Amino acid sequence: MEVDRDFIIIGAGAAGLSAAQYAARANLNVLLIEEMAPGGQSLIIDKLENYPGFPEPVTGAEFAQRLERQAKNFGVEFLYASVTGLSKKDDLFEVETTRGTYKSYTVLLSTGAKHRKLGVPGENEFHGRGVSYCATCDGPFFKNKRVLVVGGGDAACDEASFLSNLTDRVIVIHRRDRFRAQKALAERILKNPHIEVRFNTTLSEIMGENKVEKVLLSRTDREEQYEEEIDGVFIFIGSDPQTALVPEAEKDEGGYIVTNQRMETNIPGLFAAGDVRSTPFRQLVVAAGEGAVASHCAVQYVDILKGEAYI
Repeated sequence: MEVDRDFIIIGAGAAGLSAAQYAARANLNVLLIEEMAPGGQSLIIDKLENYPGFPEPVTGAEFAQRLERQAKNFGVEFLYASVTGLSKKDDLFEVETTRGTYKSYTVLLSTGAKHRKLGVPGENEFHGRGVSYCATCDGPFFKNKRVLVVGGGDAACDEASFLSNLTDRVIVIHRRDRFRAQKALAERILKNPHIEVRFNTTLSEIMGENKVEKVLLSRTDREEQYEEEIDGVFIFIGSDPQTALVPEAEKDEGGYIVTNQRMETNIPGLFAAGDVRSTPFRQLVVAAGEGAVASHCAVQYVDILKGEAYI
């Protein structure tokens, strides 16, 4: 089976774009496939101010454009298409897309994860205008403001704790009568004087004019609804990693792909990086670093297959 590319990257977020430029610099023939626009989750960031080396905030869109331009400068080929299938035969991968089928020695899956949404009125309308899925990214915009955190798992408790360092008006709601987070995390939240916890409570609607101004909350243990003035809503009810292409890849209990420190999956030649990967911390800088590692190791893998490895 004839090979078309050395390295195919699926997903042009921070991980995919970083991997692409590192691989191209190492003289691999790289194809980067993206179904929408390069940048991934960075595209929804209004002001990116915590990426190392950027003392002045930039928009997520500008950050993505810089990564894209850098990758193209190193000779990365971009293909805008949806990937419909991924399989391996012998030592080669076959990547089926809506614009043709390509064969490669190795593949990086950097398809990311989509934040799970509540699906309540106002959630989509106010996304980026008071509704957020990342306290680390957007929390500083709500210093000394009144914020609502929705969720009862580890992520919700972690993010609520982070927000409590920025404001003493944090309300955490959870639909059940206790947190499902680790006990130590849950206790930390319950003892935090800057956090008010309301169990048996759900978010029914987000309201405002040009930004979030108030929410409608509902009790799950009795028929009661009430409005609450709120400046920001942070939703942490889980994420859905985009792993449909690789059902046979090993995953953790959350459905994220498990790799070793070289970003290698249990399938030889298949790498994973970024938000699709099982990791304790999901940030742009982490994804970019993982992409670089995956690329470096993919180069070594390709050299072995070509019989060009340095021994």
